[in-house]
Amino acid sequence: MNSNDPKLGALLREARVSPSLPPRFQENVWRRIEDAEAPARSGSWLEALAALILRPRFAYVAATVLLLAGVSAGTLEGRQAARHDAQMNYLAAVAPQSLR
Repeated sequence: MNSNDPKLGALLREARVSPSLPPRFQENVWRRIEDAEAPARSGSWLEALAALILRPRFAYVAATVLLLAGVSAGTLEGRQAARHDAQMNYLAAVAPQSLR
């Protein structure tokens, strides 16, 4: 076999198949280039969490979670204050002189 055969070279060039590009190929290429050229975000995990929470999809969920956390903390603090007040009232009723 002769590797410099012009007929063989022409036949191989004709047989070469060029695949079609996927849809939106050029748009995706430019988007990837822009993403690569964009400065890297050097934010903390707290900034990433804030960015996620500020999205409209998660804003209602975040507000609800924060509201429930506030109600729970308030209820716990109220229970502790009521228990402390009850203990002080009991102590004042049983031994009023020891408090002075």
